[in-house]
Amino acid sequence: MAGSTPASPSADPAVADIGAVVTAEHVSPWVDAWRKFRRHKLAVASSIALLTIIVAVIVGPWLWPVSINDIDFTARLQPPSRAHPFGTDDLGQDLLARMIYGGRISLAVGLAAMLVAIIVGVIIGAIAGISRGSVDTALMWVTDLFLSLPQLPLLLLIIYLFRDALKDVFGVEMGVFILIVVVIGGLRWMPVARLVRAQFLSLREKEFVEAAQALGASKTRQVVRHILPNAMGPVIVAATIDVAAAIIAESTLSFLGLGFPPDIPTWGRLLFDAKDFLDYAPHWALFPGAAIFITVLAINFIGDGLRDTFDPRRVL
Repeated sequence: MAGSTPASPSADPAVADIGAVVTAEHVSPWVDAWRKFRRHKLAVASSIALLTIIVAVIVGPWLWPVSINDIDFTARLQPPSRAHPFGTDDLGQDLLARMIYGGRISLAVGLAAMLVAIIVGVIIGAIAGISRGSVDTALMWVTDLFLSLPQLPLLLLIIYLFRDALKDVFGVEMGVFILIVVVIGGLRWMPVARLVRAQFLSLREKEFVEAAQALGASKTRQVVRHILPNAMGPVIVAATIDVAAAIIAESTLSFLGLGFPPDIPTWGRLLFDAKDFLDYAPHWALFPGAAIFITVLAINFIGDGLRDTFDPRRVL
């Protein structure tokens, strides 16, 4: 019509709604990762179970203030009851209190050993991935050498040789803790190193790294600011696997009698002490075994969820 002016595109309500939707969809990578992770039902349920176990072993001593060393021979090998929800051992000690105390040590060993493995693996893998020639070859040769070593016999040998020396320096509990963490973590870094190296070999050829290099960024800046943050997805997944493996390794050492001493009740040590009483007191082995099983299974499912979350080829 004469005198009318055409409506501008910005005045169109449909265009405005589309723009609002597009603007609303701009979310941070971490928010997008959480959206993907929460769609993995097993991973979410496992996270709740693992968080429940962690909270229980942290606040448990305040909710159940029973000493782990109280001996009552009149209550030895009792099944679960109101007085002792998890029963008692052959000395009449409360298993719930010992489970709570042992859970702290087992989870601390798993997390600390994971940190050792991740730190060493990331450093070696990053140096090998960003380097070329002899440095990369030498580091991968060392990695392959450690991978070829029989881990369990080597683990037992190192603990047998250095356990008493560390006990004298750091005390019984802390000395064994440091030794187990260093040994387990020191024998778990090789897969992480190979994974990080593979990520670096792929990422260092990307356009954003070449652009940073053209702008004069140093090797260190390229690694810290551009390559390493983009390689952390698989590393996080590997970290969850290492926590579960470290808990299993500590439980194995304690079950073999080479872990913590008898008066320090880790979950593996409780299983070791219960092996001769399975016919009379199966609850003694049932509860620590179930704790190890649930914790490791939950961590593995969380790792599966994180793997799917950080996999760019998978749409959840």
